[in-house]
Amino acid sequence: MAIVYILYSKKMDRYYTGSCLDLEIRMIEHRDRTFKDSYTSKADDWELVFSIENLSYESARKVEAHIKKMKSKKYIENIKMYPELREKLVRRFQ
Repeated sequence: MAIVYILYSKKMDRYYTGSCLDLEIRMIEHRDRTFKDSYTSKADDWELVFSIENLSYESARKVEAHIKKMKSKKYIENIKMYPELREKLVRRFQ
């Protein structure tokens, strides 16, 4: 099962949205800057602030793309704050 996750960097005051099959491994890759030219390599203080688990890989990629398409910090903060938005996203992209 796949996961959609959102990271936050206090230093950059930015969010990063991603999806993966193994969040533990992916977090290590972000923290270790495994991918040198990636967006997350610009900061070293990323913390997990939101996740949706137990999605099919296809659904996770669709949810990730939707969140990124919104290009809105407020949208991300609302997803974190209101559980019903999380459920709406899951239903929409299942």
